[in-house]
Amino acid sequence: MAAEGWFWRWGWGRRCPGRPGLPGPGPGPTTPLLLFLLLGPVVADITDGNSEHLKREHSLIKPYQGVGSSSMPLWDFQGSTILTSQYVRLTPDERSKEGSIWNHQPCFLKDWEMHVHFKVHGAGKKNLHGDGIALWYTRDRLVPGPVFGSKDNFHGLAIFLDTYPNDETTERVFPYISVMVNNGSLSYDHSKDGRWTELAGCTADFRNRDHDTFLAVRYSRGRLTVMTDLEDKNEWKNCIDITGVRLPTGYYFGASAGTGDLSDNHDIISMKLFQLMVEHTPDEENIDWTKIEPGVNFLKSPKEAEHGYASLCPHRSPGPVSKRRKRSPQASGTLDSGRSVHNELEKRRRAQLKRCLEELKQQMPLGADCARYTTLSLLRWARMHIQVWSYPCTLGPTCQNS
Repeated sequence: MAAEGWFWRWGWGRRCPGRPGLPGPGPGPTTPLLLFLLLGPVVADITDGNSEHLKREHSLIKPYQGVGSSSMPLWDFQGSTILTSQYVRLTPDERSKEGSIWNHQPCFLKDWEMHVHFKVHGAGKKNLHGDGIALWYTRDRLVPGPVFGSKDNFHGLAIFLDTYPNDETTERVFPYISVMVNNGSLSYDHSKDGRWTELAGCTADFRNRDHDTFLAVRYSRGRLTVMTDLEDKNEWKNCIDITGVRLPTGYYFGASAGTGDLSDNHDIISMKLFQLMVEHTPDEENIDWTKIEPGVNFLKSPKEAEHGYASLCPHRSPGPVSKRRKRSPQASGTLDSGRSVHNELEKRRRAQLKRCLEELKQQMPLGADCARYTTLSLLRWARMHIQVWSYPCTLGPTCQNS
């Protein structure tokens, strides 16, 4: 009975996202102990919605009490957002609309999981709809902008549920879910569907479904997981799993959407935040989590550092195992679990970087005396070229000495 009580106490007996009592995603009755042994302090995978760990001050639940209320301001909304008894509509199926909803309380949980019940639907046929929803955990809130209705160059985490392929050369199948972590220095490129700054992503057919669609975002001990339940099977499907992610506490949860020449209804039915019961080391507990800078710790190989890749993308680029630099035991445990994801990501990044450098070479006024130059030389000259806004005919000794 003790084991059975533990099983139900941590929610493994109720496995449907936000709908307790129904069969749904999650492990079978023999897996909790095995997962507990494998994952150590992480108690469960995707929580089932056990109200014991629900943080109501960070949750948006019908009948939406405290939304836009001066007496209990838990959530604020702006733009085209409208509130009904059944959903929060960020944008209607009309052109050039932007709307968002933001939690009023900063979140100081180190380990959390957000369940989002959403619906994207409209009259547009295939590839004649847009643009999508963004889910946020960021430093700033209620700042409208060009990135799915919210600001660019943000600080924190963004998860984009993109429904329209702006890049005609892309091989992706849309709708597409992607993740971006930003410290304010990166800009989201809509023309490339955020490909340059994407950490990972997956195809997810969530538009115009005649049943409920869910997404779960889990952040715990540097590991970011995104899962979906889109097939009306009450089963979570893995979408994104990244390690080495750094997110501070004290940021705000929110959701936004935008439409342009194409449009859709973008609805949020609920956002439920759960606290994860995770043990941290004494050193981790002594960290001021509010001072952490958002980022991703991907390993750099010596070859990449030599050719300048590390300076371009310091937060990504895992190299071959035999060439990896020494790292601490703590970093090793975090990074090795996502090695295959990182290697695939790096392969794509290198191909994109190569194309970018070729374009840069064509646009820069390189002289005949600078036939050979390294990546770092080219980038340094490009930076100076942009800063002083000058157009010399040759690089001369500048290139040779850089």
